[in-house]
Amino acid sequence: MKIGFIGLGNMGAPMAANLARAGHEVTGFDLAAPCPEGVASAASAQDAAGGRDVVLTMLPNGRILRAVAADILPAMDKGAVLLDCSTIDVESARDVAEQAAAKGIMAIDAPVSGGIGGAAAGTLTFMAGGSNDAFAIVRPLFDVMGQKAVHCGPVGSGQAAKICNNMILGVTMAATCEAFALADKLGLDRQKMFDVVSTSSGYSWSMNAYCPAPGIGPQSPADNGYRPGFAAELMLKDLRLSQQAAQTVDADTPMGERATALYTAFVEQEDGTGQDFSALLPRFEKRGRG
Repeated sequence: MKIGFIGLGNMGAPMAANLARAGHEVTGFDLAAPCPEGVASAASAQDAAGGRDVVLTMLPNGRILRAVAADILPAMDKGAVLLDCSTIDVESARDVAEQAAAKGIMAIDAPVSGGIGGAAAGTLTFMAGGSNDAFAIVRPLFDVMGQKAVHCGPVGSGQAAKICNNMILGVTMAATCEAFALADKLGLDRQKMFDVVSTSSGYSWSMNAYCPAPGIGPQSPADNGYRPGFAAELMLKDLRLSQQAAQTVDADTPMGERATALYTAFVEQEDGTGQDFSALLPRFEKRGRG
């Protein structure tokens, strides 16, 4: 398959490289990052998009996706697929899909879960929104870049699934960090805490697979000085998207709202920028109720 890949940052570069290694003809473009091995370099986003079966974008936000789409859609062939794997707002995903449809181009929004490690290993999970026909075309690409792809429904459904998933993640990580800090002050050994909670009703991915306490449970960023596997500022971005979506549809999300406020303070007023989102634990350790 002929693939254009726009956005070759920490996530996009390994995804593009995996597609090239699988035998696809991949042409890439990024304003700053170089193309990974096996990926041909285009002079512009339009050059990367022209004549391709699928154009895959991995971009920071909806505003940038809108700008890139306005640039590349005129260059894309009718019947091609615009596959956006960015995590953005639902409205932008739907608007870009409408613009694509007006030009005879199919669109899929397919944000990912799994982080940089999953991108490199080809073990990402894709949450896809779009038509059945478009999903069938790009499904082989998901099989190369990831371990699971869920067709969540029409355009925008992928972003909705990602936003809801990461709102849960932000809330559960905050609660897990709070609980460890409380256990410390109650004199409860952290390993004993983990042994109980990880096999009881407090079980969660944040506790069992990504434990925020160093030396407890499987290897996690906590064991590497909280260097990011998933940066706190990226969690804040996703939580803000959840609250933007909640406001749009008049949904009551008090836990999501509180988690957003916690990560806002951590990232913008404290030392959270550049740390993993699980670094809320040392934050709570240093704080009292006041």
